[in-house]
Amino acid sequence: MFRLCVRDHFMIAHSFNGEIFGPAQRTHGATYVVDVVFQRPELDEDGLVIDIGLASETVKSVLANYNFSNLDEVPEFAGKNTTTEFMAKVIFDQLAKAIGEGKMGITAKGISHLEVKLHESHVAWASYEGAL
Repeated sequence: MFRLCVRDHFMIAHSFNGEIFGPAQRTHGATYVVDVVFQRPELDEDGLVIDIGLASETVKSVLANYNFSNLDEVPEFAGKNTTTEFMAKVIFDQLAKAIGEGKMGITAKGISHLEVKLHESHVAWASYEGAL
């Protein structure tokens, strides 16, 4: 399997519901470093996994929807705990949709798997990976 990763980041505020979250029940901030890994079994005719420029632009565009936002105020997340794991899946779904809509170019049509990894600190991360 061939893999190509692009990296970006975004900053958010949020809070969690549930005693398991302890002090994180209060509003707090996070800066996520985001790695998106595009995978395919064979390279395209140009020797690429994906157009790295289009991939980077699309990732940046998806993350811009949340950057400098309080996720508690995002209507689509009402009643949800916007954990790192949850947000990895949200971003995965948006990138998968963008690939399906052709926003990452013709080369992206060969992508078979995608992984979105959110680093919430230098010691902890969560990811979501799936087939397209």
